[in-house]
Amino acid sequence: MAASRGRSETLKLQQNLEEQLDRLMAQLADLEECKDDLEPEEYEETKHETIEQLREFNTSLSNLKGGNMTLVDELNRMQLAIQAAISEAFRTPEVIRLFAKKQPGQLRQRLTDMQRDVKIGKMSQDAYTQQAVEILAALRKLGEKLSPIEMEFVASHSSAALSQFEQVSPQGGASEKVLAMAGSQVERARK
Repeated sequence: MAASRGRSETLKLQQNLEEQLDRLMAQLADLEECKDDLEPEEYEETKHETIEQLREFNTSLSNLKGGNMTLVDELNRMQLAIQAAISEAFRTPEVIRLFAKKQPGQLRQRLTDMQRDVKIGKMSQDAYTQQAVEILAALRKLGEKLSPIEMEFVASHSSAALSQFEQVSPQGGASEKVLAMAGSQVERARK
């Protein structure tokens, strides 16, 4: 009986963490959508506050990872999603959200929808390229098999931040590597 209660608590904790991550990702998405309506200082301040909240959330995840081994895999996945947001390896909040929730099917569907949108002129080629690279990198990080054409597309269009993100292993020591990479990216963005 105690084992099942512990499992229930673990699931509840995981659900709460995912809800908090969703809230922060939605906050970033809303900020990007309203960017033109805000003063530049207000936008930067709000973005800085959101990134700071992500950092605090990341610290909490690190603390949890150290004390509860049943959550390590899920926490690593969420932590990588947070680091992607902080480091700006991914610029699309929706891609970050789908990656964090480990939803490769929905990522593939988004890629298909974007291909259609480019064909009908609803999306620019540049926006498609950026988001497609993010989606394919997220799929690869989730362990999905990419076609040779997709691999070539990622290789020829990846940003430096995205390449660094992909090189981070979710195994031991990843947190420190990701944090170092994210910190350097944030510092560069401030300059």
